[in-house]
Amino acid sequence: MAARTAQAPAALRSPAQIPLRPAVETRPRARAGRIPLTDASPRVPGGYPAKAFAGEVVPFRVVAFREGHDRIGVHLRLTGPSGEESLHRLTALKDGTDGWVAEVAIDLPGVWKYRFEAFADDFATWAHAAEVKADAGVDIPVMCALGAQLLTAAAAEPDRSAAERRALKAAAKRLKTPDADELHAVSTDETLLRAFAARPAASLGSVGEWMTLTVERPLAGVGAWYEFFPRSEGAVRRKDGTVKSGTFRTAAKRLPGVAGMGFDVIYIVPVHPIGTTNRKGRNNTLTAEPGDPGSPYAIGAPEGGHDAIHPELGTLKDFRAFVRAAKAQNLEVAMDLALQASPDHPWVTEHPEWFTTLPDGTIAYAENPPKKYQDIYPLNFDNDPDGIYAEMLRVVRHWVAQGVKIFRVDNPHTKPLEFWEWLIAEINAEDPDVIFLAEAFTRPAVMRALAAVGFQQSYSYFTWRNTKAELEEFLTSVSHETSDYMRPNLFVNTHDILTEYLQYGGRAAYRIRACIAATAGPVYGVYAGYELVENVARPGSEENIDNEKYEFKFRDWEGAEERGESLAPLLRRLNEIRRQHPALRQLRNISFHWSDDDAVLVYSKHLDAAFTGTGRPDTLIVVANVDPHSVRETTVHLDTRIWGVTPGDEYEVEDLLTGATWTWKDHNYVRLDAFAEPVHILRVKEPS
Repeated sequence: MAARTAQAPAALRSPAQIPLRPAVETRPRARAGRIPLTDASPRVPGGYPAKAFAGEVVPFRVVAFREGHDRIGVHLRLTGPSGEESLHRLTALKDGTDGWVAEVAIDLPGVWKYRFEAFADDFATWAHAAEVKADAGVDIPVMCALGAQLLTAAAAEPDRSAAERRALKAAAKRLKTPDADELHAVSTDETLLRAFAARPAASLGSVGEWMTLTVERPLAGVGAWYEFFPRSEGAVRRKDGTVKSGTFRTAAKRLPGVAGMGFDVIYIVPVHPIGTTNRKGRNNTLTAEPGDPGSPYAIGAPEGGHDAIHPELGTLKDFRAFVRAAKAQNLEVAMDLALQASPDHPWVTEHPEWFTTLPDGTIAYAENPPKKYQDIYPLNFDNDPDGIYAEMLRVVRHWVAQGVKIFRVDNPHTKPLEFWEWLIAEINAEDPDVIFLAEAFTRPAVMRALAAVGFQQSYSYFTWRNTKAELEEFLTSVSHETSDYMRPNLFVNTHDILTEYLQYGGRAAYRIRACIAATAGPVYGVYAGYELVENVARPGSEENIDNEKYEFKFRDWEGAEERGESLAPLLRRLNEIRRQHPALRQLRNISFHWSDDDAVLVYSKHLDAAFTGTGRPDTLIVVANVDPHSVRETTVHLDTRIWGVTPGDEYEVEDLLTGATWTWKDHNYVRLDAFAEPVHILRVKEPS
């Protein structure tokens, strides 16, 4: 099934079968339509297609109303990539906004079309008036006659089943004799209500414009990422103190460990030749010592540029073997796409027009004040746009041909937006499975624009949102305000970012951030060393001291876990929970609750039984002490109606991290010790 709706009737009637009777047009057609349809979504600013991923439950919304008090109905018509159509009945919101919504699980990647269709719901209008007037004892003969007429006409419709037609005729017969009790009984009859919900008695109507929804493969919206530097994996320090670089073959030995923790994507920093001119030394010093490997972002040397492999890592054949080894571990390789060059890049001599030349004749190096990158030349896209566009397309195609389908794009906000729109469209037209992640820690409008023009995922401000209030605001925004097009990848740290929260929060902070990242959104990531709680910063910065960008790192993964010093067991368990609970594979379904403590964050993730694939609903409650320095005792207050529990009723919860079980209601005492178990991840048990 390509599209599933929660609580959908067995067989909705196609609008093509609904006899809509628009008024005769004797004047220029109004834009509003007979029954206005406005504010349709999903939608994207600027008119770009909305986005979803296969398996995502998408809320389709529209505002629809008509004059007076007569009732209306709204349908969503979906056309899948194969041309198959499905129809879904929308439910009216009870908030006075005239909003209507239908949640639909989209299972097939490709381009979908959708539109909204509104109609005057004659039976609902009659039934409401009949019930009110029956109770008041007024207009009984008129309402009975109108009801009999409506039911008789519906019984004559050929698309209704024989049983349905018999029920309609019988109901019409009951109304032949005016009677208030019969009128009330017929107008509230559940069998009739279900029949007309599936096949409305409709007149008038409006049809909205077709809109587009681009549905991408599941990994575009769900996944756990692990970042590492291939050169550090298998690196060996020689007796003279120099280091022999790791290779793709030695790095492949780390893949089972990453896969064993349950990650889906192995993200590698640039693996191209590194320039020697202005090479950075340890801790970002301006002078490199002999043997310093340099930053992998200073791409380009006599050995080649963006289409080449660093000789110390191996060959292109070795790279392809690494990609295959990852695939064998159910990992997909994400490659860093950093469109910049070292002074030694072949582009500098072959295409100097692709750079910015200063008045003194030198080429401008990269800056992000106060940071300076003397080992990097930024590209200039304006001097020869045709040439540089063609070269960037060639580079991406080259790596796609080597088996890479995911690109983490470095600093995309420093390149023209129209370039990314063009490049991503070109690549996805050739291979819609290719995913681009925008590493753009910049202004909100720019981040959102990058997502709108095509980036399937985006880094986000999550890294710096640490308090309860900050997290509630941020997660509300990304899950409800921009979720039609922007998918946040909740990286907890990167090779460039070690926040003060992690620096000073110790092991507790690392546990807290991992738990929230893994449960609050369907995509998250960690940088290697997170499991070892590497939290010492270079003085005055938000970067790790002895940053791996400028030197090799030596880590004892297995030994740390054997000694109980590693968070690998926690990451493993979090990824197990993510796989076992489909509610965590959705972005839009987060709901925030309340606690009496400003340091205790409370949210739930609920997925209706229609969408879980098991026939049972899936609900998780996360309660997190976001202060890594304290023990917190408080009361949490939950809106249990979200998962179908009447406020005040009891239900059972199980902590998926510890196995503890409790009987909860809508108000519950919790104690969270940052130094022991700072987070509850609770599964709401179904009644036995």
